[in-house]
Amino acid sequence: MSSTRIHLSSPDVTQLEEDALLRAMRSGWIAPLGPEVDAFEAELSAFCGRSHAVTLSSGTAALHLGLLIAGVGPGDVVLTSTFTFAATANAIIYTGAEPVFVDADETGNMNPDLLEQAFETLAAEGRSVKAVVPVDMLGKIADQERIGTIASRHGAVVLSDAAESLGAVRNGQSAGAFGVMSAVSFNGNKIMTTSGGGALLTDDGNIADRVRYLATQARQPVAHYEHIDIGYNYRMSNLLAALGRAQLSRLAEMIERRRQLRVDYRELVRDAAGVDVFGEPSGADGGATRDNFWLTSLIVDPDRAGFNAEDLRLFLADHNVEARPLWKPMHLQPVHGSRRAFVDGTSERLFATGLSLPSGSALTTRERETVFETTRTFLEGRR
Repeated sequence: MSSTRIHLSSPDVTQLEEDALLRAMRSGWIAPLGPEVDAFEAELSAFCGRSHAVTLSSGTAALHLGLLIAGVGPGDVVLTSTFTFAATANAIIYTGAEPVFVDADETGNMNPDLLEQAFETLAAEGRSVKAVVPVDMLGKIADQERIGTIASRHGAVVLSDAAESLGAVRNGQSAGAFGVMSAVSFNGNKIMTTSGGGALLTDDGNIADRVRYLATQARQPVAHYEHIDIGYNYRMSNLLAALGRAQLSRLAEMIERRRQLRVDYRELVRDAAGVDVFGEPSGADGGATRDNFWLTSLIVDPDRAGFNAEDLRLFLADHNVEARPLWKPMHLQPVHGSRRAFVDGTSERLFATGLSLPSGSALTTRERETVFETTRTFLEGRR
């Protein structure tokens, strides 16, 4: 048994990140904003193929401001993925709007057929949809092309939640490049981190300027403090931006280590009946569509496997290895129990049968061996 807990996705930091933080500290730019922020925004927008990036205190802040700038407010309807973390729905509720949940397809991402059904049903009831917030699940970009076409036909703005997919590519476009706006996250467990943090990306300079304005307490450009709008304290610090620049420069190598983990997990469960790796193929073909391999998850069919995902999770936990069920759908969360949802049971099944395994690029050789040996011991004991 491991003497220390092996986590799902720990931050991957090196001497490069330490040097970047020291560089920022020694520059004297300690408070929010500064040259590291400006440079990080330029590098991030270029990486994602966007004209503008605004770095913020979290991905949730990016979603919140994006919705506000899309004109979302009290009484409005926003369609979003049910198979996601709570932050997506929370940001909608911050604006006073009503989230309406749409189920996943077999990829775990928003089902475009159900999205179309939701639009048509709501329209028949005389209700219009202001925005759509599709979520890229576990590092795979959703069918943004079809989602965007459906939303455009119904006059809704797309704000892409790319919190989990930075570094992924779909049809030659990077995660964060879809929608009128997109939000990315740099939380501690993400593919790259700034400790906490996020960014809003867009090709519209006016949107970017408005985001910066609202994120800095909506201060007017005068000598005294003057405010004509409600603003937010959402800007990223210069120190964290320096950390982000170092992380972004290493993103490709961190993705490759996670990709190799998925290759090895596939081999580990290859002969395990009823156990499959969930997500994109694990090849490094450099193709026009590829995952970022943020988390590798298993889908366990208990009828074929003779055990369920929770059995495996508890066994790993007993050996100090963290594993976590896939997202509990928002329409099943007690706080959202009365909200509207267009579902067909897919996300509920994925939640019941899915389990994410340690996938971080910072896993040591010894930690990796512990995870694989513990999982192998469990699987062999169930044959």
